[in-house]
Amino acid sequence: MARRNKILINPDPKGRRLEGVIDTALTPKPGQVVQIKASAGIDSNGNFTFELYNADADGGRPKGPIIVLLEDDGQGKTVSDAYAAGNLAPGYIPLPGDELNLLLLDIAGTADDHTIGEMLIIDDTTGKFIATTGSPESEPAQLLETITDPVADTLAHCIWTGY
Repeated sequence: MARRNKILINPDPKGRRLEGVIDTALTPKPGQVVQIKASAGIDSNGNFTFELYNADADGGRPKGPIIVLLEDDGQGKTVSDAYAAGNLAPGYIPLPGDELNLLLLDIAGTADDHTIGEMLIIDDTTGKFIATTGSPESEPAQLLETITDPVADTLAHCIWTGY
């Protein structure tokens, strides 16, 4: 169960905030990871384009900074409101120690239970978090609660490790 109704939940975040335009045909949600789409450049308003996290594999080394989408509370949006293609969306580049509610991937046909202390990796092409498997290059978050059989779009309280 997520802590509070925000993605970024520690009172003194030290990371960097930025905004970007959601790429075409995407409907990501707050708590999901995006990256800057380098091939799109910067638009006429000075904004980057955000695309879903896309490494070589789950837990792969990211192509640039890891950006967690935040809720757009300035427009009355909540952590449950998805973004549409073309929306301007706030993002956050976390630093170690930041506490965030991160979006877990519901793996169909499995119980996919999570225990407190579990290390998480980013699922390639969805930008959602899964339990560490194999030999990942990056384990950027640690779970701070137990989650039993998450359903689609479950937010979980995590601490950013930055590894």
